[in-house]
Amino acid sequence: MEAALTILLDGLQFSSYLFIVSAGLTIIFGVMKILNVAHGSFYAWGAYTAAFFIGKFSDMGLPDALGFLIIVAAAIVVGVILGFIIEQGILKHMYERDEVLIVLATFGLFLVLEDIILIAFGTDPYFAYQPMALLDSVELGGITRDVYGMTLIGVAAVVAVGCWWLLNRTKWGTLLKAVIFDREMGISMGINVPLVYTLTFIGGAILGGLGGAYIAPTISVAPGLGTEVIVLSFAVVVVGGMGSIAGAAIGSLIIGILRAIAVHELPQVELFVVFAVMAIVLVFRPEGLFAPAKPRKI
Repeated sequence: MEAALTILLDGLQFSSYLFIVSAGLTIIFGVMKILNVAHGSFYAWGAYTAAFFIGKFSDMGLPDALGFLIIVAAAIVVGVILGFIIEQGILKHMYERDEVLIVLATFGLFLVLEDIILIAFGTDPYFAYQPMALLDSVELGGITRDVYGMTLIGVAAVVAVGCWWLLNRTKWGTLLKAVIFDREMGISMGINVPLVYTLTFIGGAILGGLGGAYIAPTISVAPGLGTEVIVLSFAVVVVGGMGSIAGAAIGSLIIGILRAIAVHELPQVELFVVFAVMAIVLVFRPEGLFAPAKPRKI
């Protein structure tokens, strides 16, 4: 029983962090039809920025509780700065280009941003354990869990509810749906589509940065973070369906739980399980389990 509970909680925590990151990726694709390979760099920059400033503030003797504020600030700053520069400086001029060319451009951006991380932060790992240590641990069903890791599940739930509310209960959500349904029609109706694209990309980048910033206190922040997370995020959106928030949530749960089972029962096939699920979905339902319906233009 304890082993099953451990697997479940590990799976939920991993699913939560995957969802936060992949939600940003799927929002960008859903609105802009861009498969953003550089999304992994938003995650890495969020993690490095949070770890760097948490460490600096701790060295200055400031309260460890400020680490939580730093996590949120790091996500927002990274998302706004990188998102704005990339969308306005590069992607804005490529929307009418071939989709493959845009993917290659974002891949090039990913490589550049990863190299800039090495220049800015070096190759040594960063540790930002202070927020995690501050919350201590709790016993659940006979097993001990760190409270910080459990809060990750709550953060993912807040992100999910926030995305749903934004899309279904706000004027901005109506504008997004109009652009998703028919970009040209949206322009003819007076919707500022370039502004929608810019804010969407920044929002997706903030979610990517939040995933990295929040996970930073639980890991060793080292080069290569972005590569791992973008591969896993692609697996999530392929399974769940590109452009679907619900799909990202279900895809994250499937990948997270199965990976947790593999880690505990057969660690040699940890990554194999992830890609096996993705391959099966691609064979039998290539559009994903919860892909949004595509409008047919007449």
